[in-house]
Amino acid sequence: MLRQLSITLATVALLVGITYAPASAAAKEPAKKPATAVLAGDFGPPQGKPVEEKLVPPPGVPAPIHRNYPARVIVRMETREVVKEIADGVRYDFWTFNGSTPGPLIRVREGDTVELHLRNAPDSHMAHNIDLHAVMGPGGGAVSTITPPGHESVFTFKALRAGVFVYHCATAPVPMHIANGMYGLIVVEPPEGLPKVDHEYYVMQGDFYTTGSYHQPGLQSFDMQKMLDEQPTYVLFNGREGSLTGDHALKSSVGDTVRLFVGNGGPNLVSSFHVIGAIFDDANVEGGTLVNHHVQTTLVPAGGATMVELRTPVPGTLLLVDHSITRAFMKGALGQISVSGPLQPAIYEKGPSTTFASKTARPVQQSVALSVGDKAADGKRVFTQICSACHQGNAMGLPGAFPPLAMSDYLNADPKRAISIVLHGLSGKITVNSTGYESVMPALGPQLSDDEIANVLTYVLNNFNNKGGTISASEVRAVRAAGPAK
Repeated sequence: MLRQLSITLATVALLVGITYAPASAAAKEPAKKPATAVLAGDFGPPQGKPVEEKLVPPPGVPAPIHRNYPARVIVRMETREVVKEIADGVRYDFWTFNGSTPGPLIRVREGDTVELHLRNAPDSHMAHNIDLHAVMGPGGGAVSTITPPGHESVFTFKALRAGVFVYHCATAPVPMHIANGMYGLIVVEPPEGLPKVDHEYYVMQGDFYTTGSYHQPGLQSFDMQKMLDEQPTYVLFNGREGSLTGDHALKSSVGDTVRLFVGNGGPNLVSSFHVIGAIFDDANVEGGTLVNHHVQTTLVPAGGATMVELRTPVPGTLLLVDHSITRAFMKGALGQISVSGPLQPAIYEKGPSTTFASKTARPVQQSVALSVGDKAADGKRVFTQICSACHQGNAMGLPGAFPPLAMSDYLNADPKRAISIVLHGLSGKITVNSTGYESVMPALGPQLSDDEIANVLTYVLNNFNNKGGTISASEVRAVRAAGPAK
């Protein structure tokens, strides 16, 4: 009877297009395992020998990838807690990947399998880990890499999406680890690679919170309250004021194309990234594959990135800034691209200038060195970083806008008055060299130390054809204590 019923059910099943199997037969079939998920960006298992990623310190980047197949890429990183200068004469206890802020840029190809080794130096005081925004998995790898001092963690992930991504430490308290410098970028190239350019550089912004004020010398510690209030002492490119200026400026030549991988570690501020004197021909919106063209300023959120390309058609110096501009000139977010090569007058040419001066004006003399070397160097540094933005590098000011400091009868008549102006600011009409000016001088007292104000005033008095003289830190201290004139 049961056999006949089974035959009948099987016949009906065939007629309606389904498969029927007796319970006894089904019980003997092994359960099938679910197939491995195949996602966009997955080009199969790694091929060839494993590739050891060659990491380089910023602003350098690893070489472009020329493979046309997915590989197993081995990345070795170490978290280190190191004391380094955050500005001239100012030291800070950085927490880093591989000893630098930002950590090294990691470069892989879409579809690569990344084997990441994270060591924590034995002399570290904290456990650290890594969260890579290029990872599709729990915590971006953070849950698999919590590493005590003297230990190593390893995890693997497949890079499934092309783009420019941030990585950072995600050990509690996360904002503190990031604020101390634990962040970097990972670039996942598309399978076809990136277009060839002449130069590639790596720039990453971060906000820093020190117990001391801006430029206060000595070893500074982390200020939790400033971070909670989102009031950074410094806003910097690549972890140090001056890291991309002067001898450390990025280099290019006339006619070159420059690619910048730009990130923002935060932990709090959004960057308005801009290069003064350039236009971004291409800007990858938020580090993704959407490309915008002919961009002047691009927003880079905390924990975000972009990739921009620009041409350098004429020689000169281009300025990298956060165009929330006080951060550039008052907190340190300033870099340079030095472009060498022949003049291109068809593209850019400076015309003749006319000087509006009093009858008693004399030719500007070249700056001379002060007798006290350290004092002169510090004063010149402050003048170059702050004062020259308005008063110009030759201290001649701008007609109708900013009064001259060179050959200034107003300054030379009462140098001590200048202390109060720098400390507390000045607004209203003044007359300098027989010319009236009505503009606002911001108060720099909250930003500059007594020594810095004394040194910059001494530098100006002894240069630019002024009459000379010395301002001491004790004089500045007394004016600061007295407060603004009533």
